[in-house]
Amino acid sequence: MGGQAERPLEWVVIRDSAREEFVPLIIVPEAYRGPTQGLAQIEVKAHSVEAALDAVESDHPGFKALVLDGEGRQHRFVKLFINEEAIPSDALDTPLGDSDRLEVLAAIAGG
Repeated sequence: MGGQAERPLEWVVIRDSAREEFVPLIIVPEAYRGPTQGLAQIEVKAHSVEAALDAVESDHPGFKALVLDGEGRQHRFVKLFINEEAIPSDALDTPLGDSDRLEVLAAIAGG
């Protein structure tokens, strides 16, 4: 359309008026795509990991509860990575930059 490349259908952009640039790309594991209606990647405008999760939650209710417990801590079976580097479970205030990728990894238990 109009010479611009179209975005893949699995992407959605969430806006945060406090920031002007795009920040992280949230990578959603397949097991957590129910609230996102199947979206695997979500771009957000946010300044921290917690703000990014809040941005996803605002358009996809129920997503944040899959990642954080009722007290706002990472579930023990969830790991968060920024640019493939694990962040501590108590580091939700970790800042995010323009091209960061925040990946949610859901641990799978076996028996």
